[in-house]
Amino acid sequence: MTGQDEIVHIGGYTAETGGRGEGVVAARRDRATGGLTPLGVVAVTPSPSFLVRHPALPVLYACNELPDGRVGAFRVAPDGDLTPLGERPSGGAEPCHVAVAPDGRHLFVANYGGGSVAVFGLDAEGVPGERADLVRHEGHGPDTDRQEHAHCHMVSPDPAGGALLAVDLGTDSVYRYDVDAGSGRLTPREPRVSTPPGTGPRHLARHPDGRRAWLVGELDATVTAYDLTPDGPRERARVDASGWAGHVQPSEVSVGPGGRFLYVGNRGVGTVAVFALDGEAPELVAEVDTGGEWPRHFAFAGEHLYVADERADMIRIFRVDPVSGVPEVMGEPVPVASPTCFLP
Repeated sequence: MTGQDEIVHIGGYTAETGGRGEGVVAARRDRATGGLTPLGVVAVTPSPSFLVRHPALPVLYACNELPDGRVGAFRVAPDGDLTPLGERPSGGAEPCHVAVAPDGRHLFVANYGGGSVAVFGLDAEGVPGERADLVRHEGHGPDTDRQEHAHCHMVSPDPAGGALLAVDLGTDSVYRYDVDAGSGRLTPREPRVSTPPGTGPRHLARHPDGRRAWLVGELDATVTAYDLTPDGPRERARVDASGWAGHVQPSEVSVGPGGRFLYVGNRGVGTVAVFALDGEAPELVAEVDTGGEWPRHFAFAGEHLYVADERADMIRIFRVDPVSGVPEVMGEPVPVASPTCFLP
């Protein structure tokens, strides 16, 4: 591997959940060109649908999105190979998102099917210990198919050490928790943030300034802007997630490099929408076709954007214009089976 190369990892669905993947895939990324070369499966593990890295150690975590949910830790070798370090039951069904505390001492897991948040302490090697806490959400929303009970979809630690935010699609809520730095126990911080019924909150993105955040509604196809205050997020504006006609089901949301633009993946119409952030409300300035219909996740690396299309079995690469913020497609898609997470 040359000095201009780096290793990335890709999670996805395996046969256990109807996917075509076999586990975690490694790929070589050319920092200069953005090119991606798959290196093969480096961890055979069932449906590792979301991946995250430890902030200081060469350790990767994957949640296994199964009825008997699990979360695993892997040591990352320089060539991208993964060695299992340990595995724990997640405490609920279908864990779909994981995050590590900024200080690296705890791992947080969102159990979608279980409607709960789990916390695990991490030792000096980054290995998860016994579960430190498990908090179950209660309630439902008006969509009887998708909101019959709580469905925690994302956990978002505060980089500055404030409240952990837990996004729940089933209860139309964003919960706030104080995390005990020693024990990892969660204490609810009231009030929780309630969205309009049927929003179906999925993911949120924090701005690097620590004062703003944006939440996508999977069920009502919206983006809601919040000011982050000591009393909790306060809604500032609400806009459509896409300007395209057809079925729109937002997936990932992220603030781009430089903090000037917000990006939203839209399944169904198969787009990435670009919003300018210099006004009171996000302003849609561009929407690009990803070449597939189900952009499940995306991530930035340098000046490039990598979009994982779960149903099209591909990673699509874009170069992002630093001035306009608009992604421009590069080359042909990179084949990867059932990708659901791209981790630079």
